[in-house]
Amino acid sequence: MSVDGTRAPTLRDPLRQRNFRCLAGGRMATYFANAMAPIVLSFAVLDLTGSLIDLGIVVGARSVANVALLLFGGVIADRLPRRLVLQGSSVAAGLAQAVIAASVLLGFASIPVLVVISVINGMVSAVSLPAAAALVPQTVPAGMIRPANALVRMAVNAGMVLGASTGGIVVGFAGPGWGIAVNAAVFLLAGLSFAGLRVAKTPSAADGPARPLAELREGWSEFTSRSWVWVVVLQFLVINAVVAGGLQVLGPTIADQSFGRTTWGLLLAAQTAGAFAGGIIAARTQPRHALRIGAAVGAFEAVPLLALATTSHTALLLAAMFINGVALEQLAVAWDVSLQENIPPERLARVYSYDALGSFVAIPIGEVAAGPIALHVGIDTTLVAGAVLVVTATGLALCSAGVRGLTVRPSAPRLQAGDAAA
Repeated sequence: MSVDGTRAPTLRDPLRQRNFRCLAGGRMATYFANAMAPIVLSFAVLDLTGSLIDLGIVVGARSVANVALLLFGGVIADRLPRRLVLQGSSVAAGLAQAVIAASVLLGFASIPVLVVISVINGMVSAVSLPAAAALVPQTVPAGMIRPANALVRMAVNAGMVLGASTGGIVVGFAGPGWGIAVNAAVFLLAGLSFAGLRVAKTPSAADGPARPLAELREGWSEFTSRSWVWVVVLQFLVINAVVAGGLQVLGPTIADQSFGRTTWGLLLAAQTAGAFAGGIIAARTQPRHALRIGAAVGAFEAVPLLALATTSHTALLLAAMFINGVALEQLAVAWDVSLQENIPPERLARVYSYDALGSFVAIPIGEVAAGPIALHVGIDTTLVAGAVLVVTATGLALCSAGVRGLTVRPSAPRLQAGDAAA
């Protein structure tokens, strides 16, 4: 507590806000369902045809639809009430998964049916992601934005871990049909949580007839007008491509060749544990140049790559993954706070959609390229080269005066001791 009787907000303060609890609970359930969905769906396809080609088509259909409509998802989230966008997309995803579950359990599933519904799921996900990210500042007072974003990140991480593990357990005990049914129920639960939101309508610059292309141009202008926005997105376009190939493709390969799959699972768990610790640190600290620090710690994405390339010692690998998780949460929270404090609310979802597009486009590029490159130059060399790319991209981002100079809004009010929200 400071001498004037004020105190910085803590992790507990956002949880006293009913709207925030509804948003955080809904996002946790959404990410739980999204982490569970590919697992249960993959086994459903393999049980149906046993074809890896069919599996790639079904899973890929969702990703293609998601990327194709992501920008328009931002337009929709800036035009319509975001609560209704989130509720509607969750219910639509739940109903779509319920149809898949019924088709599997009742024996009329087919690859075309699964592809069509996967496309629907990709479409509704494209709509919900920008809306959910842009809604955080509408659920808490301005002084709570940083701990609120840290808590949302912790809820998202928890949802992904629980969803992936639940998917495997349910499929193992009851089969993919019932796994998809549970997945549908979790999506509907997310919709129920979002229904509890009661936030003021965002002032919209898009009143009148819909002009999607014009509204996309407005979002693009907002995205490009601030150098710190597009510089950091470019930084992580490179980093995401490198890390997706290094950890998602080469990591499991190294595990099979050396320390084993069980240890690989422990390494991923250590990264998640680091993310939780990082979320607590991010919530309890309020650096003035948060984005500068966040962009700089992007270099820590090189740590697990170098560790995998140079050692098979479990303790060192666990430490590398844990440190990586801690560092990434500093960037994630700093990034969300920077956008939410500096982008006009009526255009925030569209900026988030351009940000997400930059991230999603890079991931399959890295995943596809990692294997051929590793076969040509070797796995260790590929990982070291990737680490060099990560550090180089970070260094170039820090050359931007906009990234270095952006400060946390000084006018954000602090809380009076003993304050509690309704």
